[in-house]
Amino acid sequence: MKFLSKSMLVCLALTVISCKKNPAESPEHKALVAEHEVMMKTHDEIEKKHSTMNDDHSAMLTSHKDLENDSLHVVNEKAHAAILGSHTSLVEKHKKLISEHKTLEEKHLTGEISLEQMVKDHEELKKQHQQMLDEHNKMVKDHEKVKVEDAKMVSEDKTKEEEKTEEKK
Repeated sequence: MKFLSKSMLVCLALTVISCKKNPAESPEHKALVAEHEVMMKTHDEIEKKHSTMNDDHSAMLTSHKDLENDSLHVVNEKAHAAILGSHTSLVEKHKKLISEHKTLEEKHLTGEISLEQMVKDHEELKKQHQQMLDEHNKMVKDHEKVKVEDAKMVSEDKTKEEEKTEEKK
């Protein structure tokens, strides 16, 4: 009878121990942490690109000061400003997503949510992250188009000025 009691006690202890596994050791949780690192690096890259876009816009405005302020330049400046505004919103949305991702990680670690719920929520956050990344890439392409168009207009304006100067001679 003692053997049976001890055996049941050992089985109960093993059951309790196996049910109380550290959530941080699960492959799913490790994947969540790895994905969070990827999101943080991506966010740094997005913020760097945003800073570059702001610098480009300032340079554009500066280069336009000496040019005749025609409607084409104004339209281009407004298009660029709209892209920057949208990108600013995207950066803020991405910051919020990273925060939600970190909260998810913490909730799983503390046992506040189950592994299944964590996996489900993580998949949704990964989906949102990819959508934001796609949106960012589109904005970068639009930004580059505006830059190219602006450079073309500035070059044309300088050529016209040079032609006018040559005619006066």
